[in-house]
Amino acid sequence: MSLAGKTILMSGGSRGIGLAIALRAARDGANIAMLAKTDTPHPKLEGTIHTAAEQIRAAGGQALPIVGDVRDDDDITEAVLKTQGEFGGIDIVINNASVIDLSRSLELNAKKYDLMQDVNVRGTFMLSRAAVPVLRDASNPHILSLSPPLNPTPKWLGAHTGYTLAKFGMTMVTMGLAAEFARDGIAANTLWPRTTIATAAVQNLLGGDKVMAASRTAEIYADAAYSVLTKPAAQYTGQTLIVEDVLEADGVTDFSKYAAVPGTPDDRLFPDIFLD
Repeated sequence: MSLAGKTILMSGGSRGIGLAIALRAARDGANIAMLAKTDTPHPKLEGTIHTAAEQIRAAGGQALPIVGDVRDDDDITEAVLKTQGEFGGIDIVINNASVIDLSRSLELNAKKYDLMQDVNVRGTFMLSRAAVPVLRDASNPHILSLSPPLNPTPKWLGAHTGYTLAKFGMTMVTMGLAAEFARDGIAANTLWPRTTIATAAVQNLLGGDKVMAASRTAEIYADAAYSVLTKPAAQYTGQTLIVEDVLEADGVTDFSKYAAVPGTPDDRLFPDIFLD
């Protein structure tokens, strides 16, 4: 399968993993609508929803930047209606928007806890739910959430309880949707990497250049997402997928091209959260 002519509605996508996934789809000629807040340049983060749209068009896709907040129900409704109106339907929903705060429980600000729940969990549920009536009319409808498999071990629950709950919440929402809408032929899966991905969040929150050098590029996530989204929805749903496992199933055995620093051996890559 190809994503040519398919329409993707994504939360976030101004930069990082979301943009990488959008650009991979754009190379097929996909239509990408992005619901994101970054309308003007951020002092510490590269890119806006408008620069992302320019890159998508340059890669061969169609772009619809929608300035809005996935926490706002009216913005979600508007995003679904605008996407359907512009492109005639919606084939794929990608729940990419996510807030990260790795503070321990006693240090975690209550507002930040609420923000993670609102964006990660509620945003995933509300955006997916709003799109379901349109997804029902698609020929191969998918919902894909960028969240980890459920692994309630003390190691991760105790590391950053607030963030862990929010990411596991995304996964539980997605697995629930997979079960609820299986009869409608709508696939719902999650996707998560084994290693850290070289993004601004990793650089700012997890240790700067050292961790960036020991991470993989966002393209590995994009290639795995592309593989998932081109699978038959009716047979490929209800799974908590791992990026590297998806690519290995497609015959990829050499991940060296995804090293953030060329030539970095895999044994230097840091394990990502929630897996081991």
